[in-house]
Formats: sequence, structure tokens, C-alpha cells
Amino acid sequence: MTHPDIQDYVPYEGGDYVAIDFETANEKRSSACALGLAVVKNNEIVHKYSWLIRPPKMRFSPFNISIHGIEPDDVSDAPEFKDLWPALSPYFDGGHGIAHNAGFDMGVLRSCLEIYGLSYPRFNYDCTLRIARGVWPSLKRHGLNHVADHLGVSFSHHDALDDAVAAAKIALHACDQTESASLKELTKKLRLSPKLF
Repeated sequence: MTHPDIQDYVPYEGGDYVAIDFETANEKRSSACALGLAVVKNNEIVHKYSWLIRPPKMRFSPFNISIHGIEPDDVSDAPEFKDLWPALSPYFDGGHGIAHNAGFDMGVLRSCLEIYGLSYPRFNYDCTLRIARGVWPSLKRHGLNHVADHLGVSFSHHDALDDAVAAAKIALHACDQTESASLKELTKKLRLSPKLF
């Protein structure tokens, strides 16, 4: 998968929500090394973007490399998070995000903002892990790969873009399953309240 420069992306044109997924270089949440975004509008994925990120410290743990396959050489010429943020911030500020096991990805976002002294955007977010547990309670496990397999969604697990797209597809399938016209209607039916970043 290629990761074009930030200048090659269409500026954010709005959407109903944005699915995100981070990969990290090590156990520090500030060590983001990849980000995937999938923009959903009118119950369709309308944009898919991904970036490799050079973490502030180039320390890659063998464990993390074994999960996502990203190595230091892959990101040596990649932009740092602070360089990407001016283009990324419109996807978050005032919008709505989703992620699978959102606590992790939102924690990475917070840590990346903090390490560079960047202001927090203001947005709400939902977790597709919680949504999956509410819509498909009979599944023994609700990890991203398990839910995607149940829904017949093929993807490359721990590829940031594929994971973001899979999370978006889980939300869309959940809306179909519950006959919900929107993510907001879906979470209301499941009695799940979005969290404020």
C-alpha cells in the first residue's frame, strides 16, 4: 500500500463521521507510526486516506513490528505528527469520530497532541467495539478481526487504513442490522452515549 504525501489528499469536505486507526512504534501512545482515516457520508465510505508517521523517538519494539510490520526505515522520511496535524485537524475538530476499541486510538491522538504541545480538537466519538457488543451479543469475541470475519469483511488486520475502513463497515452493517438511518440513531437504540474528546 502506498502512502502519498499529505499534499496529495483532497482537503476535508465534511462527512457524517470519520473512522480512525493508529498503529504505534512501541508501548508509548505518543509513538504513532501510521494513521488510517475512512470518511463516511450518507451511509457510504466516501474517502479513504492513510499516512505513515515518523514518531518523535525512533524506537520500534520488535513486538509492535511483529503486529503491523512497520519498521524504522519505512518512516525515516515520513512527516511527524505535528507536520500532519494542520491537514488532519479538520477531520476531528467539530466532527464525529469512531474507532474500534476507541480508548486506544483516542489515547494515541491525545498523546501525540500533548507531546507536541498542540491544542485538543473538540469532537464526539463512538466505539465500534461497544456497538458490536450491542448488535451482535452472541459473538464469543468482538475484536475487530472477529467482527469483520462474522460480517464477511475482508481486510489486512493492523494495516491502519484497512482497520479504519473495517471499523466504518462495522458501523454501517450495525445500522443496517438495526434498521437505523444514522450512527446517531444506532447509538440511541443501543443506549450508548458518545464520548467527548
